[in-house]
Amino acid sequence: MELGKSIGLEMGVATRDAFGKTLEEMGAEIENIVVVDGDVHDSTRTRFFKNAFPERFFNVGIAESNLVGIASGLAASGKQPLAASFAAFLLCNAYDQIRMGIAYPRLDVKLVGSHSGISLGQDGPSQMAIEDLALAASLPYFTVLVPADEHAAVWATRAMFDHHGPVYLRTGRPDAPQVYNVDSTFQLGKANVVREGNDLTIVACGLMVAIALEAAHTLSQQGIEARVLDMHTVKPIDHAAIEKAALETGAILTAEEHSIVGGLGAAVAQIVTAKQPVPMTYVAIMDEYAESGDPDDLFDKYGISAKHIVQKTTELLDRKQAS
Repeated sequence: MELGKSIGLEMGVATRDAFGKTLEEMGAEIENIVVVDGDVHDSTRTRFFKNAFPERFFNVGIAESNLVGIASGLAASGKQPLAASFAAFLLCNAYDQIRMGIAYPRLDVKLVGSHSGISLGQDGPSQMAIEDLALAASLPYFTVLVPADEHAAVWATRAMFDHHGPVYLRTGRPDAPQVYNVDSTFQLGKANVVREGNDLTIVACGLMVAIALEAAHTLSQQGIEARVLDMHTVKPIDHAAIEKAALETGAILTAEEHSIVGGLGAAVAQIVTAKQPVPMTYVAIMDEYAESGDPDDLFDKYGISAKHIVQKTTELLDRKQAS
């Protein structure tokens, strides 16, 4: 994907790659970590851990319900398990096992869903997770992380093991622009302001952070200054940052590589309507599945490119002025 070049962002590695290498590093630091994968370790990048610690890696095959059951049993036995597969397979196929085997007993299991959203492109809708954030966030006690780039993915991988309790980490297939640098700081549950602005706020996560920055650059050339929030922790979401943005900018647009139903936009709207009502709009995949295709073409067709953020901003600011 050709993201970030128009605003000078350097292209980094995919979040799945940064996760995989960091997991390998943590395996050397924490001997209690064990990894189970659904026969897609080359794709999820848990293969780095597998190659370094074969005795602590378990390939359970294409059987996601068993994958989750084994991970929950390992946690109940005192291990620190991580279970990985494609996001669509892990969350959709094994939801009941996640609900009853991990969420209900509040076990310390880390779930990693790779190939999220529609940016995996040609693999098609059967492998495109556009419901995973809604499913994971609906589970009590779960923390949900969506890193924007490799540096955020390194932090998120370490943060989920520092946090005791179930975590879902969403990673992606394509290389991602470097929104952050190696010295950037993150805090679980606290959004990062990656661009200041007072006319509206764009709240984004994952790849959409770089796309939001591209849109904000275009808007700036039109005399509109957009604040951009990276909501890397979708749950627990940063109430204070959202309320502050609504109060100070008076309009909010959310941007996510996910269905409009039950994702980031819905979570932000709950806070805005309850605490600081302002005009809102949403850039997300509408209530439909995407088709197979080039990722850039898919982002354009399904309305989640930078130009769609710019277009929706015009309507949003009209509503802000009218209110």
